[in-house]
Amino acid sequence: MTRRRFDLTDFEWAIIQPLLPNKVRGVPRVDDRRVINGILWRFRTGSPWADVPERYGPYTTCYNRFVRWRKAGV
Repeated sequence: MTRRRFDLTDFEWAIIQPLLPNKVRGVPRVDDRRVINGILWRFRTGSPWADVPERYGPYTTCYNRFVRWRKAGV
């Protein structure tokens, strides 16, 4: 995978990954790392959620996980 400017490094991911809740759901999940990179992209660019590039997963997934993780204190 090519690392983009907004993407987490392996070192950063190793720190963040254990902090995320791992709740199993019925639908296959978009990879948490991709979603976090999408969340970071959104805040670094100041773009609306709907403009999050598809490579990070659906923008609704990025938004919903951001809200869920924020409520969980992540």
